[in-house]
Amino acid sequence: MQPNIIKTELEVVQSLRDLFLHENNFQFIYNKCHQFGWADIYLFLHDGIKIGYGSVWGKDKRQERDTIFEFYLLPLYRKYATNLFPEFCTISATNFVECQSNDEFLTSMLYRYCRNINAEAILFKDHFTSNLHLPGTIFRKQTNADELNDDDGQYVLELNNEIVASGGFVWNYNLPYIDMYYEVKEAHRRRGLGSFLTQELKKEAYHLQRIPAARCNINNHISKAVLVKAGMRVCGYILIGEIKK
Repeated sequence: MQPNIIKTELEVVQSLRDLFLHENNFQFIYNKCHQFGWADIYLFLHDGIKIGYGSVWGKDKRQERDTIFEFYLLPLYRKYATNLFPEFCTISATNFVECQSNDEFLTSMLYRYCRNINAEAILFKDHFTSNLHLPGTIFRKQTNADELNDDDGQYVLELNNEIVASGGFVWNYNLPYIDMYYEVKEAHRRRGLGSFLTQELKKEAYHLQRIPAARCNINNHISKAVLVKAGMRVCGYILIGEIKK
């Protein structure tokens, strides 16, 4: 197979992206790269037929466009992946692949064509409904009267008239997913506040008709424990590898 790989615009591959997101059915953390124009997009053609696409951004600096983060082929043409992917790497002049391990197709390319592969973050999905109780603790939306300094949390935990934790959502992911984050004030850590706040954020996410998701650094064992206690479970990892030349 001699594929034709051309640089294009998002609108040209949007229907293929819809198939990609539907097939994978998880929070795709790189979705914002398209929303904010951080990606270069390549269309894959065979005999004039659209058979797939790939997307590239900058691993450390967005403008460098040195990293493949999205690679999709229609199922009928996946047998040609071992011919097409190296050609895509060459034409896009990329040096790295960055992907979610639950994106099994691109992960298979990562392990075949990359070296020095490392996991940088853990991905979480909702697993069960927790039933945590912290007497006297109030979960509520932030108000203008709250003194949070530079904290941009949309929700807070209040205990004895003091804000002890804050958190919120990041909206720029593929529907219907939404990303949660939280921060507990240092003096109040190790008291279950992080898990309780995450539990309440999960409830709020569903009220917003979104599916909650989260992630943390691969070495942040405390955050991992907090999320698991609140009913989340590990569903994948962010992997980065250097393309073999």
